[in-house]
Amino acid sequence: MKVLKYVIGLSIVSLLSTGQAVAQSAEQIRQVQQQLNRQGSAGTTNSASGINPMQLGMSPTLPASANSATRASAGQYNNVPRNGMVLPGEPTIDMVYPLQEKMANPPFAANLFIGGFESERVSSVNENYLIAPGDQISVWMWGAVNYSDVVTVDSQGNIFIPNIGPVQLMNTPAGQVNQTVTQAIKSVYTNDVNTYVNLLTATPVSLYVSGPVLRPGQYAGQATDSVLYFLKRAGGIDFLRGSFRNIEIIRNGETIEAIDLYDFVTNGSLPAFSFQDKDVILVKPIGSTVTVSEGARNSFTFELKGDDMRGQSLVNYAKPGDFISHVSVTGLRDESHFAKYTKLDQFSDLKLHAGDHIEFKNDHEIQIYPINIAGSFKGESRFMVEKGARLHQVLSNVAVDPALSDFKNIYLLRESVAEQQQQIINQALDRLERSVYTAPVSSTGEGAIRVQEAQLISDFIARARQIKPLGKVIVSDGPNVADILLEANDTIVIPAVTDLVHVGGEVLMPQSVVFNQNATLEDYVAWAGGFSERANDERILVIRANGMVDFFDVEDDTPISTGDQVVVLPRIDAKTLQAVKDITQVIYQIAVAANVALN
Repeated sequence: MKVLKYVIGLSIVSLLSTGQAVAQSAEQIRQVQQQLNRQGSAGTTNSASGINPMQLGMSPTLPASANSATRASAGQYNNVPRNGMVLPGEPTIDMVYPLQEKMANPPFAANLFIGGFESERVSSVNENYLIAPGDQISVWMWGAVNYSDVVTVDSQGNIFIPNIGPVQLMNTPAGQVNQTVTQAIKSVYTNDVNTYVNLLTATPVSLYVSGPVLRPGQYAGQATDSVLYFLKRAGGIDFLRGSFRNIEIIRNGETIEAIDLYDFVTNGSLPAFSFQDKDVILVKPIGSTVTVSEGARNSFTFELKGDDMRGQSLVNYAKPGDFISHVSVTGLRDESHFAKYTKLDQFSDLKLHAGDHIEFKNDHEIQIYPINIAGSFKGESRFMVEKGARLHQVLSNVAVDPALSDFKNIYLLRESVAEQQQQIINQALDRLERSVYTAPVSSTGEGAIRVQEAQLISDFIARARQIKPLGKVIVSDGPNVADILLEANDTIVIPAVTDLVHVGGEVLMPQSVVFNQNATLEDYVAWAGGFSERANDERILVIRANGMVDFFDVEDDTPISTGDQVVVLPRIDAKTLQAVKDITQVIYQIAVAANVALN
C-alpha cells in the first residue's frame, strides 16, 4: 500500500509539473486524490471478511467474495464533460464544419440544447431503472445467518447468493430489487433472518450518437440518462440539417423507440426507457419546414410531418396573438409563386407546403379608440369612444369648473396633423440644404464665404430637425366650438383661466406679464425688456389661447387677451446669409407648428 501511495503521489506531482498541466483540470486531480483515500481506507478495514460492523459477531457467517470491496468501482467512467476543450491534434468545429449565418427565425425547440445540463448529474439511481448485467448489488443478511457482499449481475441477468442460488434480476426496476431478492432468501431462510438489498451502482453504457449532430460519435452515460443528455453531449442537433421530430433509438439493428422532441417541448412527454450498451441514437434528416415571422408568440421555423401539414397544427405550435384575425401564406405551388390571405378560422384546414412563409395579422378594423383630455377639467383624463364620435359627444361627458376652465378656447392636438407639419418642415429643410450645397461660386473669396455660410445653415438645419410640431387643430371661435369628427389618440385641451400674457422669443427678459386691457403689443414687449439685437420687430407672432396664430408689426394696434403668447421672431441678416428667404420660411413654419422661435 505504501508503494501504491508513492506511485500515485508521483503521478500527481508529474501532472502538476509538466507542460501539459493546463489540460488537467482540478476535478481530475481531485478524483485521483479520492481514489487514493478510498484505497487507503480499504486496507485498514475488514474488507476481506466482508462483515459489516453492524452485524452480530456471535452468529454464523457465510463467506463473502474477497474482491467485493473493489467491485463497486468496476466499470466506472469519467463523467466530467470536456465542455468543448480540444485535445492536442484534434480537429475543431471550424475545421470540419461549414460556417452558418445567423438565422432570422431559428428552429422551434432549438433552445433545448442551451446551457450545461449534461453536467448536472445525480449520484443516486432512479428507482425506475431496469437492472442490467454488470450492475452492483449490495446484499446484507443478519440474524440466524450473517452475510454481507457486493455481487454483480451476470450476463444472464442473475446474482448468486450462497445457499440461495441464482436470483433473476434482469429488467427488474431498481425500486423492486430489495423485494425480489428478499423473497428468494425467505424461501430458504424462513425464520429469524433479516435482509437488506440495495442497488449500489448502475453499469455505465456506451452509446453511439449519429446523424446531423454537431459532434457525432460514442458517448458514455447511465442507462437511465435521457436522450436529451446524449444529444447535448454530442453538441445538439444541427439546425439546418437535423430533425427535431424524427429521432430513432436503434438496438441490434432495429428501431425500438421513435422520439419527437416537439412532444416534449409542448406537452412534457418524453419516452421512459433504459439504454443498453451499443445502442444508437440516430437523428434523421430534417423534414418539411415552414416559417412564422409575424404575429405569433412563437415566431420560429417549424418542422411539420407529412400528416401534420395543415394550418391547425401550425396554430397549435406557433400560438398566434390574442387579436389575430387573418393569416398570410406565401410559397411555391407547382413551381409557381403562391400567395393566400385568409381568415384565421379558415386557415385551420389549409394544407401547407415545404418552404411556406406565414404571417399572422390583426386585420380587424378598429371600432373603439382612446381620446385624451388635458388642461383644466375634472374626472377622467381618457375616454374610449366608438368610431365616428364627435367632439361635442365627448365634451358633454367632461366635467369642468366654469371659474377655472377657459371653455371657449378649446383646441385639439392631433397626431396626424403633427405628422403633416413635420413632413412640410422636413421638405423645406431639404430644399434649404440642397440650395446651400449646390450654390455656384465665382471666386475663391466667395467660396470661403459660402463654406462659412454652409456651416451656419447646417447647424440651423440640425436644430430645426429636433423640433417636434404640436399638431394643433383650431376648433373654437369665441363661444362657438366646432363639432368635428375625432381621431384615435386626439387630445382635447381645455385651457385654464389665466390673468397672464406670456412674452418670449427675441426679447431681453422672456417672462409672463399680468394682463392689462389698455396695454398694446409694444407695451408687453417693453415689459419683457424690449427687443434683443437679433429681433425682427416687423414679424411678431401672437398665439391666441384657442391656438390661433397671427403675425403683427410691433406698431400694429392689435388687441392682446389673457392667455395669449407673444413670440418675437429672429431677424435673418441678408448680408451674411444668401438663403434668407428659405430660412425665414422655415422659421415661420416652426413658429406656427411648434410655437418656438428658432434662431
